[in-house]
Amino acid sequence: MNERRGFASDNHAGVHPEVMAAIAEANEGHAEAYGGDPWTARAQQRFREHFGSGAQAFPVFNGTGANVLCLEALTQPWQGIVCARTAHLNVDECGAPEAAGRKLLVVDTPDGRLTPEHVAPLLVRIGDEHVVQPRVISIAQSTELGTVYPPEAVAGLAEWAHAHGMLLHVDGARLCNAAAALGVPLRALTTDAGVDALSFGATKNGSMGAEAVVLLRDEIADGFRYRRKQAMQLASKMRFVSAQLDALLTGDLWQRSAAHANAMARRLADAVRGVEGVRITQPVDANAVFAILPPAVTERLERDWTFYVWDDNTGEVRWMCSWDTAPEDVDAFAADVKAAVLR
Repeated sequence: MNERRGFASDNHAGVHPEVMAAIAEANEGHAEAYGGDPWTARAQQRFREHFGSGAQAFPVFNGTGANVLCLEALTQPWQGIVCARTAHLNVDECGAPEAAGRKLLVVDTPDGRLTPEHVAPLLVRIGDEHVVQPRVISIAQSTELGTVYPPEAVAGLAEWAHAHGMLLHVDGARLCNAAAALGVPLRALTTDAGVDALSFGATKNGSMGAEAVVLLRDEIADGFRYRRKQAMQLASKMRFVSAQLDALLTGDLWQRSAAHANAMARRLADAVRGVEGVRITQPVDANAVFAILPPAVTERLERDWTFYVWDDNTGEVRWMCSWDTAPEDVDAFAADVKAAVLR
């Protein structure tokens, strides 16, 4: 194990102590399987508190499972999902949506964010039985480029989607980071903005492995429990997944953890901004910093630190902060960046 905290991914971070304590507490005695336990009941209540009384949450194991299950619930096999070319759905899920029979319709965006203007050109040959019919717009919040959609942008996209017979899905792997960055409750970016379904991410925000499908329309939820089982995402000992979600959404743990990760990203960006040879390429809205470095600088840094080279062609890198990133980690890394540039 590398004891030094790096900047490769918020998935590299461990489990938040409060979440670990909740898992340990759930380990006492016996409890009914497959979600018939008190922890799952409490988690359901937490989701209703954060996303509205009509929210129906289904705990699952991972983000890919949550995304694919959401898209299956929102579409028929002949319908397609519009997403950014940089979307996790398109780049990092090994064709899972397509393996489930759902075609992705990708568009290029400069910052990972979709607008109605991006989607409109795809609404052609509607009703033509030879052509996949666009049905869902899927956005990531925050995006894979670290940018966020403000509530009004989400609401505008949802209104446009509904006016054109479409639905809006949010890949919320880092929804907590987006809400913390904007200083708004979780429902402001989802329920109140007209979102139809979301994949709620907890793993990147301090959980051991807990995600949830959250459906915000009754008709979408019809039959979903069978779909989850068929997709092999029904946990037998669900209390251990639900306990994590309950812990994260009780009080302000979700906000504290995400806000800290965001603050560390801003600290890092501020420390290297203006350093000759370093160019920050995206707004630092949440917990990611994207920058272009000279190849030799990247090579030197990789000897001591973990991070991703995002684009081999341009030299763009991604530095990701997490709930346990410490200020001294950021300062030491920033100092090494400056030293590598000077060499």
